[in-house]
Amino acid sequence: MTRTPDLATDYLGLRLRTPLVASSSPLTGDLDGLRRLEDAGAAAVVLPSLFEEQLTRESTEIDRLLETGAESFGEALSYFPPLEDYDTGPDRYLELIAQAKRSLGIPVIASLNGITPGGWLEHAALIEQAGADALELNLYLVAADPDTTAAEVEARDREIVARVRGSTRLPLSVKLSPFFTALAHTARELVAAGADGLTLFNRFYQPDLDIETLEVVPRLVLSRPDELRLPLRWVALLHGRIAASLAASSGIHGADDVVKVLLAGADVAMLASLLLETGAGRLSVVEHELVGWLEEREYASVAQLRGSVSQRAVPDPTAYERAQYMRTLRSYASRVDG
Repeated sequence: MTRTPDLATDYLGLRLRTPLVASSSPLTGDLDGLRRLEDAGAAAVVLPSLFEEQLTRESTEIDRLLETGAESFGEALSYFPPLEDYDTGPDRYLELIAQAKRSLGIPVIASLNGITPGGWLEHAALIEQAGADALELNLYLVAADPDTTAAEVEARDREIVARVRGSTRLPLSVKLSPFFTALAHTARELVAAGADGLTLFNRFYQPDLDIETLEVVPRLVLSRPDELRLPLRWVALLHGRIAASLAASSGIHGADDVVKVLLAGADVAMLASLLLETGAGRLSVVEHELVGWLEEREYASVAQLRGSVSQRAVPDPTAYERAQYMRTLRSYASRVDG
């Protein structure tokens, strides 16, 4: 009788039932969505990010409220303005963590999104107190200032990671942008600063222009399967070269994509767009198909599979580097000529 493959994996020091993690999305933003994801088989969930701007707004609003009526007569000191704009993020976020931990049986990973090494990092400690199992630090900055050098951007990111590491004992993953000149070096430096894992990659939502109103407008476009190639390459390049967990994110739209990132060396595959398009229940289908793929090829476990086609494991390591670019161009040209 064929034994069912062992899907268990370790990520950020957490033992997960499978490598299928529900990434940050509207589905993970409330308790009902989190429960549906767990029921469908998510091995862990990443909550939506708590943004630095939310924390800054709360601080500004508190100052405004406290100053309101400061010059009034004593009889008016009982007056206090409405608080509609006060509870803008942190308290509700911490409560979501607490509720999720009370209701779910899978790890709950919180997320912070910031751009400056400021006082907002104290919220990492509050997230730990709320019961989160790990923290994903989402570094999202468009380095648009011509006077800011790449070295300064990288130094800022290292400082943020080091400060967060100093404020919490939670396992810490850094969700990276792919837009670094020397990404492998940056990855190693962030691990040295305290990151326990890297999520590859942060998917930026690019602005668009409305040609009727002449306004800059947001455009939310979900990922496509071909976007997997960028994280796939870098997971394969970094596997075995840095002492950190690796999560592949962006472009994972089915069991075949999960297999690919595991072969490249990822510890987990993070899914968001697929689940937004087809529903949380799709996770169970992906898991079933992953088991089928492993059984057909007689893999005993995910661990046996992981990293077997990383750059360090393949006969031709240049396949992940520049030589592959030239081969791709030649292969396309030969199809056109034919």
